Amino acid sequence: MQQPLATSALTSNTHSLRFNGIGKHFPGVQALANISFVAHPGQVHALMGENGAGKSTLLKILGGAYTPSSGNLQIGEQLLVFKSTAESIANRVAVIHQELHLVPEMSVAENLFLGHLPARFGLIKRGELRRNALQLLKGLGDEIDPQEKVARLSLGQRQLVEIAKALSRGAHVIAFDEPTSSLSAREIDRLMTIIERLRDEGKVVLYVSHRMEEVFRICNAVTVFKDGRYVRTFEHMSELSHDQLVTCMVGRDIQDIYDYRPRECGEVALKVDRLLGPGLREPVSFEVHKGEILGLFGLVGAGRTELLRLLGGLARHSGGQVELQGVALKLRSPRDAIAAGVLLCPEDRKKEGIIPLASVAENINISARGAHSTLGCLLHSEWERSNADRQIRALNVKTPTASQKIMYLSGGNQQKAILGRWLSMPMKVLLLDEPTRGIDIGAKAEIYQIIHSLAASGIAVIVVSSDLMEVLGISDRILVLCEGAVSGELPRARANESNLLQMALPRQRG
Repeated sequence: MQQPLATSALTSNTHSLRFNGIGKHFPGVQALANISFVAHPGQVHALMGENGAGKSTLLKILGGAYTPSSGNLQIGEQLLVFKSTAESIANRVAVIHQELHLVPEMSVAENLFLGHLPARFGLIKRGELRRNALQLLKGLGDEIDPQEKVARLSLGQRQLVEIAKALSRGAHVIAFDEPTSSLSAREIDRLMTIIERLRDEGKVVLYVSHRMEEVFRICNAVTVFKDGRYVRTFEHMSELSHDQLVTCMVGRDIQDIYDYRPRECGEVALKVDRLLGPGLREPVSFEVHKGEILGLFGLVGAGRTELLRLLGGLARHSGGQVELQGVALKLRSPRDAIAAGVLLCPEDRKKEGIIPLASVAENINISARGAHSTLGCLLHSEWERSNADRQIRALNVKTPTASQKIMYLSGGNQQKAILGRWLSMPMKVLLLDEPTRGIDIGAKAEIYQIIHSLAASGIAVIVVSSDLMEVLGISDRILVLCEGAVSGELPRARANESNLLQMALPRQRG
């Protein structure tokens, strides 16, 4: 096999990128098996599949972070196996990961040209560095000061710096891994414009996303993976429907992933009376019944997450009260909420939900183990093992073993493990903040089934989601927030996209 090319060897923007029988084996896990397809220049080629399908592993092979166990890459006529990220970069390949690879305490300009800074006699030529950086950034249509530290930039601006860094190295193949997961609508539009420009310049662009609307908006072709294996490539998006793509990804026909199940609701479980606190502009009052799924919808800044944090004891309220089955709660900390059976799955799984370096079993057992230990400190290993195994089976958590570190699981499986933690304890009210954000469509369907099952068992469920179709799909009743105040409430039968959006949009206050 030929060695990787020097940067100068690729001189044309006419080279396709071909994956030839790529396989990757980790101890006990076959992450990829015989992946073969081609991505052409002048196209945006989507990689789709459920979490754990192998998309990110393939991009790490393309970027040189992983060496394939079998197979090779082909750019033009050259067969390549990258042994490092430096070799990938030298062959004009750039992979822009979800976790951006920038040095926060260095300037924008220094990050852009790190590794090839203009210098003379060992001293950086600051004027030339700034001019070169300005030229790159200008091409991306954003006013970023090249001398500003990266740490002070917004996430969207950092992503632009990462793209500019790839262009500074003459990248011909550019791969994006979930690039819009934390961006605003304006930043997403700007990114789409940049990707279209890269496509029109003849770049090979790979695009990984769970967001169907983005794939149909920006991509020309799509390749589907499942369980580390190639399923199919669709060469023309115009001939592909949303339902066809979903069916191909999950391996079964899903007519309605929300799987809504009508049920009888019981007495009031949680009553919120004129609650005030951080993020709320006006007192908030509502009730949720046993067995009911209450959706909370609103635009960014509406106060949805802030309301759930007040109910979960993560923030102190300044007025009003919360009653659980007629008894007033003192929510001074999450411990108070948990003791009462009011349990919160937070929006940011990685920062506030999981303990990344702990095992799946530990993440499931941690909150309930106090009730299953001797003197509050001696753990019962049999309960620890059996409870973790029971929750893993019941929730279909995909993990090699219960002792696997949870950080290595997909987002959907991390979310199911957090749900398993709360299912290990007495629960009366479940608070879910963006429960399916960043999760593939198959895992979403599984989480919706769990939510419906919990409601059917009599648990009151409150779901916050920025996905309007999700709120409409799973809720019995929907409460709408706007700028820190309740702006409306609708039962499922009367709720639709139009009236919910009208309630969610700010109105001029006289």
